[in-house]
Amino acid sequence: MKHIAYNKLVRDFIPEIIKSSGKSCTTELLSTEDYIRMIDEKLDEELAEYHKDKNIEELADLLEVIRAAAVARGYTLEDLERVRAEKAAKRGGFEKRILLKEVYED
Repeated sequence: MKHIAYNKLVRDFIPEIIKSSGKSCTTELLSTEDYIRMIDEKLDEELAEYHKDKNIEELADLLEVIRAAAVARGYTLEDLERVRAEKAAKRGGFEKRILLKEVYED
């Protein structure tokens, strides 16, 4: 029997999807501490995939992991959106495409 080791955080339905394809898998439920560590690794993984493919599916995956990271750290999605909106109101967003080149001090 061939097997591939992954040891990575996956979406909730992945084990069922694997089983429905006629394969089997082993899983583990993570402690809160291990989950937070793995969700941070998943952020890096999804960001790298976005940099590689630059498509909307990878952006959606990245957003899903960001949402999960916020909840794992005890924030609500409303907290995340509120802080995002507050920062945008105070400092703006990125719509104007401004590149800061240099700052001069007198």
